[in-house]
Amino acid sequence: MTTLETLLNDPALAGVWNIVADRSAVTFKIRNMWGLVNVKGRFTEFAGDGQLTGTGAVFGRLDIRTASVNTGIGRRDEHLRSADFFDVERFPEISVVVTAVHPTEGKAADLRASFTIKGVTAPVPLPVTVTEAGDGSIQISGETKIDRSQFDIGWNKFGMIAPTAEAAAQAVFVRSGQ
Repeated sequence: MTTLETLLNDPALAGVWNIVADRSAVTFKIRNMWGLVNVKGRFTEFAGDGQLTGTGAVFGRLDIRTASVNTGIGRRDEHLRSADFFDVERFPEISVVVTAVHPTEGKAADLRASFTIKGVTAPVPLPVTVTEAGDGSIQISGETKIDRSQFDIGWNKFGMIAPTAEAAAQAVFVRSGQ
């Protein structure tokens, strides 16, 4: 089994890696109804890529179409698309930019990442697990908490919605040209 540090420093793996959207997922959950209900959702449209330098450096980007938010309840999804939440007319994308990776233990790492939501950019801690698949792809799985007020997503009538949401991604990448 290859260690993450070995993987990051392998010149044979250097190059551009593209996300495979139909093998990946971008999801979220948040406590609603004063903590009684977990609302789960996903974004169905996203694209991204990353670059391994072969010398341990990593760069990457994930762009998420905010209008693709889907919780399974149309009326709620329309409200999430409104100016109260994602304001998809003015801010059609959420961007996640990764500028560094710090291996921690085994296949775990901390990514240096900045999120841009509703025009506000801020660093967000992003712990991940990186695994290799037998087909040559790499899966990066991670979860983090997003402070809604930090990104101007503060709508909270009667205090019904938790102040933080859990955002998660399971992103499968294949090397460009494969």
